Amino acid sequence: MDNNTNIKPCSFVNPAKIIHLFNIKEGSKIADFGAGSGAYILAAAPLAGHTGKLFAIDIQKDLLLKLKKQVLTEGYTNVKFLWTDFEKLGATKLNNESLDIVILSNTIFQLEDKLGALKESYRVLKNTGKLYIIDWTESFGGLGPDKDSVVPKDEALEISKKAGFILHNEFNPGEHHYGLELTKQ
Repeated sequence: MDNNTNIKPCSFVNPAKIIHLFNIKEGSKIADFGAGSGAYILAAAPLAGHTGKLFAIDIQKDLLLKLKKQVLTEGYTNVKFLWTDFEKLGATKLNNESLDIVILSNTIFQLEDKLGALKESYRVLKNTGKLYIIDWTESFGGLGPDKDSVVPKDEALEISKKAGFILHNEFNPGEHHYGLELTKQ
């Protein structure tokens, strides 16, 4: 396991810088589970190119509609929008083993069924695919999630293991966060 420390800590995670750690190539197929404002989608779209496919997935329809407007304004044609609860196995309706990358950033702490979301990630990832989890290390007095919602790195790793993943690498996404690169066992 390598410890990548190329990213300098910052107050918040910077998806435009972190995305380069994900080794996205022309034609990559990527899903952002809990896409929210779409920062990872917008950063990954030009890297995946015209032959790539990106899926912005969220349970909040208003966020997806706002992101869709921004994606159209930026001229990206390789992004699809899925309004669904990705905590349920099969809910994304993506094909089994069809994706190269799944991103869960600042999302795990918000999920009711964390294992369900990781099982859906496992289902849609190719055997050579990677799951990237980025989440808060602690509450920081109102800066991040409330204290009881924080999912420590060790807990995220344990849930990931139950879903069938193993740790491939840890990386520093910035101050107040941990970063995990996981692969299928």
